[in-house]
Amino acid sequence: MNTPAIDLRGLRKSYGTKLVLDGIDLTVGAGTVTALLGPNGAGKTTTVHILSTLVHPDRGSASVAGFDVVRDPAGVRASIGLTGQFSAVDGLLTGEENLLVMARLRHLGAKQSKARVAELLERFDLVDAARKPLATYSGGMKRRLDLAMTLVTSPSVIFLDEPTTGLDPRSRHTMWDIVRGLVAEGTTVLLTTQYLDEADQLADRIAVLDGGRIVAEGAPAELKRLVPGGHLTLRLADAAAFDAASALLAEATADAATLTLTVPSDGGVRDVRAVLDRLDRASVEVDDLGIHSPDLDDVFFALTGRKEVSGSAPARDTKENAS
Repeated sequence: MNTPAIDLRGLRKSYGTKLVLDGIDLTVGAGTVTALLGPNGAGKTTTVHILSTLVHPDRGSASVAGFDVVRDPAGVRASIGLTGQFSAVDGLLTGEENLLVMARLRHLGAKQSKARVAELLERFDLVDAARKPLATYSGGMKRRLDLAMTLVTSPSVIFLDEPTTGLDPRSRHTMWDIVRGLVAEGTTVLLTTQYLDEADQLADRIAVLDGGRIVAEGAPAELKRLVPGGHLTLRLADAAAFDAASALLAEATADAATLTLTVPSDGGVRDVRAVLDRLDRASVEVDDLGIHSPDLDDVFFALTGRKEVSGSAPARDTKENAS
């Protein structure tokens, strides 16, 4: 019962002279979401390809659902589902036909295939489009169909490799709700993403991958506590209040032009109350208060020195990306 759903130890992989993974250690508990967060080229997709038996590691070990990816690839494949970065659906078939083909490839009988396909079409809100050609599907619908095909055999572990890339915000939120529902049912999800908000929304734990190494790992809240940068922004009512507050809060950074002070703070209730009490005792009136806590953007920048991941996905105003 304590066997991790995914377990990596010292995982290494090179392509020619390029070292892609440099000794990865990662444990993923059953029924949880772990996000691999990092820029393009960090090794996220290579990790997923090794775990799904598409690529062999050079060194180290990896197991999924208790099966070793090298010694027992068949056991791994029987336990997993994979949704890649790009849609894997057949554009010449309807949605229903795509699902039926996948069901037969996974050796479900004709009767069981038909029942499972009907269930998945209902679950992913594709019943009305089931017998329409994929040319009529939006980007969001294709991604839902992609995930439905992954779930034909109810895998215990699912790999989602940048599943919302190119989708508009509404389609992304729909995918997030689907993932939350799967996890609530006990499915384990390993999610790779460039989007900070996606990792923050979905992941129980996050592993920050950079240059083939995991440079930090923990719950989102734990990672945010790793970096400084929390502060309060106080806007004062007038110049007299600004001068008085500046004298009281010597640790603050002052901006006289906007009558604002930036005060280092962890953003906690106790810390905020202490600052306001100091001002209140001196009868200094604050017009506006803003609280900034470190976010995953701050974490990634602090750990890697760059901001190549995105806070949110770019939305393109095209029919392809409409939900």
